[in-house]
Amino acid sequence: MTAAVARIEVGTGEGAAVRAVRVAAIASQHADAVDAEGRFPREAVDAMRAEKLLSIQIPAAFGGEGATITEIAELCSILGQACAASAMVFAMHHIKLSSLVEHGDESEWHRDFMRRIASEQLLLASATTEGGIGGNLRNSICAIKVEGDTCYLEKDATVISYGSHADAILITSRSHADAASSDQVLTCFLRDQYDIKRTVEWNTLGMRGTCSDGFLFKGEAPAKQILPKPFAEIAAQSMLASSHLLWSGVWYGIAADAVSRAQAFVRAAARKSPGAPPPGALRLAEASSMLQMVKSNVVAGLKAYEEAKLDADRLSSMAFAVAMNNVKIASSEMILPIINHAMLICGIMGYKNGTPYSLGRHLRDAHSAQLMISNDRILGNTSTMLLVHKQDTSLLG
Repeated sequence: MTAAVARIEVGTGEGAAVRAVRVAAIASQHADAVDAEGRFPREAVDAMRAEKLLSIQIPAAFGGEGATITEIAELCSILGQACAASAMVFAMHHIKLSSLVEHGDESEWHRDFMRRIASEQLLLASATTEGGIGGNLRNSICAIKVEGDTCYLEKDATVISYGSHADAILITSRSHADAASSDQVLTCFLRDQYDIKRTVEWNTLGMRGTCSDGFLFKGEAPAKQILPKPFAEIAAQSMLASSHLLWSGVWYGIAADAVSRAQAFVRAAARKSPGAPPPGALRLAEASSMLQMVKSNVVAGLKAYEEAKLDADRLSSMAFAVAMNNVKIASSEMILPIINHAMLICGIMGYKNGTPYSLGRHLRDAHSAQLMISNDRILGNTSTMLLVHKQDTSLLG
């Protein structure tokens, strides 16, 4: 048992990380096929369900294990070292689940839904993007309509990751027809409460197994399925932070596996030429140093989030938002140089597909990091906040 596995077991019940390692083994077997065929990682997700990993974040009172964001990020890293697409599905599910856990406990329907997720291992998807808003999840064109006890919604969702495979979709909209674009709510629709028609096919460079097609969404459900808190509060206090941190866990996993492959290559070369420094050894040391920087960045971000959750004012502050934005920017920009180093170390054996040192899938998947949510958009938001907020320069956080 690894030290990471031993640590995480303390907080998430018996064998949580051990279960993730078993899922990762299955995900790894199918990772190349998932990538090449651009198909949903069904085997890995079925294994997540079998190991009851889709509900670990849910409080024990509702049938889950009460896992923290730090513990879930570690599982994202474990899965990311095996199959980035499988890890990203797991991360995105838990990002949406965080909205329920943090903001749905005051609603009887949402409490019951968490119990159902735990018992049935339901997979949650997200529909926050929309045609005409340019990827800005804090604005909506569509508006939910409430008539009596029923709500209705139509949305041109340009991306719903694994939308065809989800058991429920949490979807944003304006709170009513006359609401401002930023006056949004988040509503949960179950699979039998909506129809989706594919409008955009997901045929991409990397992260192909997330199957993030675009859909025209039409849903009808009881109005009580609208989360009671405004989406602005949900986004600021849970969704954006959990997105940046769990995605970073996935990206760290991709980079860690690339470095592991490079290390194996250098070790193999050293065995062939004992007593002589193998080619790539210095680059391996550089890659290891950069990987440590990514790890430190993610760990610091997780610590900051866990501490901020104890203080509502801090959780909604500009300082916290800037810190989370910086975690995402640093993680997403650092993993590409790490994988490039690994590619240079492994040479043609890393460039070729089908070798123990192949890194093409890692490199292509890693390119998604700067686009989910666009780094340019995040930097723009951060620069605006820094006009009125002083940069925190303390090493103590």
